[in-house]
Amino acid sequence: QVQLVESGGGLVQAGGSLRLSCAASGRTLASYAMGWFRQVPGKEREFVAVISRTAATIYYANSVKGRFTIDRDNAKNTVYLQMNNLKPEDAAIYYCAATQGFGVVVGEFDYWGQGTQVTVSS
Repeated sequence: QVQLVESGGGLVQAGGSLRLSCAASGRTLASYAMGWFRQVPGKEREFVAVISRTAATIYYANSVKGRFTIDRDNAKNTVYLQMNNLKPEDAAIYYCAATQGFGVVVGEFDYWGQGTQVTVSS
C-alpha cells in the first residue's frame, strides 16, 4: 500500500505557473504508474495526466496538453505536475493517484492523495 500527499497548490493569476508535488510513502513509487486528476465542486473528477513507471509513456488531457508537464523522480518517491499558462478553468482540487496498472480513468487508480487546491484569478 502507498500513501500519497500532494503539495504546491495555491492562488495564481491567469498566465502564471505552479508546480505540484506528490510525495509517496509506504511503498516505492517505482511500483506504480502515477496520475493527476482534478475536480471542481459539482463535477466529476477528471483526468489530467498520467506517467508510466519508467516515464516511458505519458498522456495528457487535451485541455492541458502543451501547458502541463508530468514527471517523476523515483529516487525521491515523488511525482510532479508543472502547470504553465494557467487559465481560470484550470482551478480545481488536484489529486495524485497511483495504479499498478495504467490508465486514464478514475476507476483504474487504487490509491489517492487528499488533494491540493489550485485557484486561478482572471
